[in-house]
This record gives sequence, C-alpha cells and structure tokens, in this order.
Amino acid sequence: MLKKLIATCIVLAFSSFASAELTVVVNPANTSALDAKSVQRIFLGKEKKFADGTESLPVNQGADNAIRQTFDQEILGRSSSQVSAYWSKLVFTGKGIPPKEVMTDAEVIDLVSKNPSVIGYIDSSSVTDAVKVINL
Repeated sequence: MLKKLIATCIVLAFSSFASAELTVVVNPANTSALDAKSVQRIFLGKEKKFADGTESLPVNQGADNAIRQTFDQEILGRSSSQVSAYWSKLVFTGKGIPPKEVMTDAEVIDLVSKNPSVIGYIDSSSVTDAVKVINL
C-alpha cells in the first residue's frame, strides 16, 4: 500500500511539472518588443535595458520551483544547476548580480504590476489582467 502511495505521489509530481506552461510577463505599460533571445539576455545579465532603452529588472522564481526549471531549460537553454553555476562565477568575479528571486506566481505578478521595468515569468494558468503576456 505504501509503495503504491509513493508511486502515485511521484507520478503526480512529474505530471504537474510537465503540465506547467511558461508565460513571460511584463507590466502593461511596457511597450518594448521582446523575443526569446532578448529575454534570455536580460535574465543572464547580458542586457540591462529593454529595446526602448528603459531599465529591465528580471525576477526569477525560486530554484526548486517547477516553472523556474522550465524557464531555465526552455528560455535560457541550460539546466538549473548550470544557471546557478553561471551566476556563481559572475558573482565571484564581481561581474554580475543574479535576478531577484521570489517564491510564487502571485509575487511575480505583484512586482510586475507595480513596476514597468520588471520582467518575470509565471505559469500561464496564473495570468491576470495586471500583467501583459509576452508571446515568444
């Protein structure tokens, strides 16, 4: 019985991970054109501004969050451990500071809705009218 329960929990955990659909969001006032490459450069600290010249402030979700792992893999093209190693190197050499981290989609939405410079990502099921979806 315990083995079946554990197996069921594992299957549910992986199925919820697989069903998470990533959505990049910005403030509705942000009019910059963004594509996957520009989002990648912003989140890797290679770009500090949006295409229109305004400051960009990326917000990550926690490293153990499924949507973060999806973002790292699909947008950054790296595993979460590779992203962590990338930022560790930049911090150690004084060449960069990783994006601020929050723990939930709601926190991302709150930050994005209050500041036109913030860019983040959430599960598509969490989208509200307080944010603008970026189609990549």
